Amino acid sequence: MKKLFIKTFGCQMNDYDASRMVDLLRSSHGYHRVEDPEQADLVVFNTCHIREKAEEKLFSELGRLHKMVRTARIAQGRSAEPAAIFAVGGCVAQATGQEIFRRAPFVQLVFGPQTYHRLPTLLTRLEQGGGPICDVAIAPESKFDLLPLQEKTGAAASVTVQEGCNKFCAFCVVPFTRGQEWSRPVDAILAEVAGLVQQGAVEIQLLGQNVNAYQGMDKSGLPHDLPLLIRRVALLPGVERIRFVTSHPADMTDDLVELFADLPQLCPYLHLPIQSGSNRILARMGRGHTVEAYLEWIRRLRQASPEIAIASDFIVGFPGETEADFQETLQLVEQVSFDHAYSFCFSSRPGTQAEQMGEHLPAEVSSARLAILQERLNAHQWLNNQKRVGRTEAVLVEGSAKKGSGELSGRTPEFRRVNFPGEQHWIGHIVPVQITEGLPNSLRGQIARTAAVVP
Repeated sequence: MKKLFIKTFGCQMNDYDASRMVDLLRSSHGYHRVEDPEQADLVVFNTCHIREKAEEKLFSELGRLHKMVRTARIAQGRSAEPAAIFAVGGCVAQATGQEIFRRAPFVQLVFGPQTYHRLPTLLTRLEQGGGPICDVAIAPESKFDLLPLQEKTGAAASVTVQEGCNKFCAFCVVPFTRGQEWSRPVDAILAEVAGLVQQGAVEIQLLGQNVNAYQGMDKSGLPHDLPLLIRRVALLPGVERIRFVTSHPADMTDDLVELFADLPQLCPYLHLPIQSGSNRILARMGRGHTVEAYLEWIRRLRQASPEIAIASDFIVGFPGETEADFQETLQLVEQVSFDHAYSFCFSSRPGTQAEQMGEHLPAEVSSARLAILQERLNAHQWLNNQKRVGRTEAVLVEGSAKKGSGELSGRTPEFRRVNFPGEQHWIGHIVPVQITEGLPNSLRGQIARTAAVVP
C-alpha cells in the first residue's frame, strides 16, 4: 500500500483541493493518506500565497521534513536518501515554478492549483524515470470533470463552485495564481452535493475565491447567480445547512441579502472582507467599494437576519496608510462589532500593484498597529460570545474536542465553536446545547435535556 502525506497551508479552498488530491491518488495509484511524513512514499506541500512570508515558510518546512525523512531512514538502517517523492503544489508553486527546484533540489514535482487533476499522469512519468517535472500551465480542460467522486470528510462538507478573481486588488495574487473567475456548471455542483449527502453530510459549504460572483448555467442553459444556486442546493433532500465563503462587498446583491431572511437552511453567517476602514486606503487597494457601502450592506443583512454573525479580513500597514487611516479602521470595528476577523500586516507579493507602490511603512509601525487592532477585534469576539450564555443553540457535532478533554465539539449556525460533554454517537447530528460560558474563541455548554437529542 502506497502512503501519501499532504501538508496544506492557507484557505478552505486549499483544504478542499487537498481532499480531492487524496481521492484522486487513491483512485489512480492506490495511495492512502497518513499523518506521519516518515511513513510516506509521496510528500505533497499544498501551498498558499496569501499569507505573509509564504515562500520562506514553504522552504523552511520543506527542508525540515526532508531532513526528518532522511534521519528516519538512517535510524532504520536504510539508505540515507529519502525514498519519498517530494512535490509542491498550490499557489506558491504557480507563482514560483522552476525556482523551487533551485532552492530545494530534492523536490521532483511542481504543479499549480489548476493542474492537480493531472497528478496521476505526472507521477507515472516520475515512476518511469522522468523528472523533475514542473506543470503550472492553466489547464484548458475543467479539472473537475477529471476528478473522482468526492469522499466525505465529516458531517460538514465543502464543494468548490467558483475559482479565480477578476478584481485585481492591489495586494492580491489570486488572479495570477488561480486565474480569472470561472464558475462550475450547476448540475455538476448539485451532483457532488447529492453524493456528499448520501454519505452523511448534513452541512454544505460552497467555496469560491469570490463566491458571490458565481455565474453558472444548468443543463437547460438557465443562468444561475449565487442566490439561485443556493436555492437549488437547498431543495436537495438531506441538506440541513448551507454556508458560502468568501464574498466580496462589491458583488453583494439584494437577492443574496433576502436569502438570509427566507431560506431556513442558509446559516446566519457571512464572511465579508473589507481590509480597511479608510476610503482612501480602499481606493489605493482597488477594492471597488466604500466604507459607507459596506456599512449599508451590514445594516441590511442584520435587518434581514438579526442573529447573523459577521466576519471580515483586515490588512494593516498598507502602503501610504496614515495614523488617521488606521484610526478609521478602529472606528469601523467599533461600529460593526465583528464576530470574527482575520488580520495581518501588509506583505508585498511579487507582480502585484502594491509591490510597486512607495510609502511602505516600517515593520515596527505595522506590527504595533496590528496588535492594537487584534486586541479590539478579540474584545468584540469575546463580548459577542458572552452574549450567547443562557441560550440554547443547535450545534452540528463534528467530532471530539481537542486537548483530550473527552468532550464533543461542533458549530452553531453562526459558526461559533462549542465544546460540551456528550456521547460519541451524537457526532454527525445536530443537537440542542445550552451555552454556559462564552470564552474568547469558543463557547462551552451542556446538552439541553428539555429538548430532543439523538437517541
